[in-house]
Amino acid sequence: MRIVLLIDPADFRKGIDSLCATCRKVLKEDPFSGHIFVFRNRKKTAIKLLAYDGQGFWLFHKRLSKGKFNWWPQGPDAVSVRLAAHELQLLIWNGNPTRCGVSPAWREIAN
Repeated sequence: MRIVLLIDPADFRKGIDSLCATCRKVLKEDPFSGHIFVFRNRKKTAIKLLAYDGQGFWLFHKRLSKGKFNWWPQGPDAVSVRLAAHELQLLIWNGNPTRCGVSPAWREIAN
């Protein structure tokens, strides 16, 4: 499964259809691909995950009750970043995916 994180903040007034348009226009990705798309708000207090399961879309929203998300990638040239599943799990728990010490993948998973 591919996980794509949008670096720039998204307008969190947007729903599924508008986030799908962002996937197409900004990320140049197909929202029906089965990938998980990760967005954050401008204040870094919430994230949204968008996924299509073959029947419909799932939209997950997590808003921190206190504080802000500590980690988010930066990049003047990049629009998005790919994450591994364990990195997404750390991000959801407000951790830093770049500082997790895990063994390297034995073999890359084909896209």
